[in-house]
Amino acid sequence: MAPPPTLPRQRLRCTRILDVAAGFARKGLDSVVLSEVAAKADVPLGTLYRYFPSATQLVLALYRKQLAELLAAHSSPGASAGAASEASSANRKAGRSAGRSAGQSAGGDAGGVTAHAVAGVVMEIFHMRLMQPAVEQCLNKAVYVKDTDTTRLLREIDSAAEAAVTSVSRDAAISRVLLLAVTGLVQSVRCRRLSLFEAEEDLKRACWLLTRSREAA
Repeated sequence: MAPPPTLPRQRLRCTRILDVAAGFARKGLDSVVLSEVAAKADVPLGTLYRYFPSATQLVLALYRKQLAELLAAHSSPGASAGAASEASSANRKAGRSAGRSAGQSAGGDAGGVTAHAVAGVVMEIFHMRLMQPAVEQCLNKAVYVKDTDTTRLLREIDSAAEAAVTSVSRDAAISRVLLLAVTGLVQSVRCRRLSLFEAEEDLKRACWLLTRSREAA
């Protein structure tokens, strides 16, 4: 896989490829055909292969980009609503709904403010993972592959998600526990052990309990 593009024209082309790939990825990994992505992005197929030699790497790069945008939106206490708009509209709505519910449960105190922010960013990650079956397929194919570029990308995805949650929770342990909860709840929804509503409520409750326990410590 080629190094990240450095020239403005190269970065613009790479961004266009990822933006086009998002439309294919929503239908699943098998729908991400590199020749079709290249044609729709209006870039030579060889150029696409230079940056993304496989559909798996393209989808993982897309997911990493989305998480990086999420991280940028929540990387500082002063992050504005405009920065948060980098996430998808559906994820933003889910995050706002989760944040309101968590904040109300906490009674509006300082802990409630933290729970509101944590629930928002965690719910965004939860919905990103639920709505990206192509990423799940990539993980299933690549999780046991060692010493490859795909493994590096997977680690970076995990790091970006953890950093985003840690930036709002201000606690690395809480971040790790919540991301494990996200993974388990995603699987429960996919296996139909829980409804989407039940999983969302469980996740909001987890955000509230963990942030409240830290405030009480």
